[in-house]
Amino acid sequence: MDPLSDILSLLKPSSYGFRGLDASGDWALAYAADDGIKCFAITAGACWLVMDRDAAPMRLVAGDFVLLPGGGGFRLCSALDVAPIDAFSFFPNVAAGEIGVLNGGGGGCVGVGGYFAFEGIHSEMLLGMLPPIVHVADQADKDGLRIAIERLMRELRAPRPGSSLLGEHLTQALLIESLRLHLEETSTRKTGWLFALADKPMSAVLAAMHADPSRKWTLETLARVAGMSRSSFAVRFKESVGEPAMDYLTRWRMMLAANHLAIEGMTISRVAPTVGYESESAFGAAFKRAFGYSPKQYAKGAGR
Repeated sequence: MDPLSDILSLLKPSSYGFRGLDASGDWALAYAADDGIKCFAITAGACWLVMDRDAAPMRLVAGDFVLLPGGGGFRLCSALDVAPIDAFSFFPNVAAGEIGVLNGGGGGCVGVGGYFAFEGIHSEMLLGMLPPIVHVADQADKDGLRIAIERLMRELRAPRPGSSLLGEHLTQALLIESLRLHLEETSTRKTGWLFALADKPMSAVLAAMHADPSRKWTLETLARVAGMSRSSFAVRFKESVGEPAMDYLTRWRMMLAANHLAIEGMTISRVAPTVGYESESAFGAAFKRAFGYSPKQYAKGAGR
């Protein structure tokens, strides 16, 4: 698989929920920090998105789609000075797939949104590899994402045979498509593995690492894949991805190893060579540096 598919496949969606909102007048909803990913599509009107961390408020208007993989707290509001109510107190009174009404509704802000929860090993580490805010700005693309969310809402509102499995596939597709579009729309150079996929030499290197994690990769062999000198490649990879190439490779190998041990039940002797280690002791040392547990302890559940 390609790097984006590889990383998202380890997240393993466990649940999701989507509801609509029709708000008017002065209103604000506060969302506490939580695991997983939140997303919203504004279909009419406008509102503000305010993150709890130090980030400028973002104005969302009709057609906007935003994905929040960071798990931090935030507010959606009509104005920045409105005192918020707890979103987790408001929405449980709204049936899945239905529309919640604030202040009588009326179209001041209309949208659909929800969350994806994941059960993959160390999903918080994988989500941390994604941008904290994904904002899709192209009108045609946003319409497609909104339609996907509305399809999810229909499955929640009126479940039919196969709705559970279809919902899992739709959430994966929505996540992949939004990240693709964000990558295509990003005009300024940013740091991170996702943005590195837009850099052809770096994308080729990431694809090679993910395609063959057991290979004895070195800076020299990776530089050849990129078609660059060793020193130039080392600098460019760190600038593009945000960490040295061999550090990224080791971290990815350990993610795969954790999945093999805890989910697939593979033995340590089988896992070590699949992630590039001839020696079980060398693999064990690398694994413990990454997770704080030996592979044996992890396989028994200590790292879950």
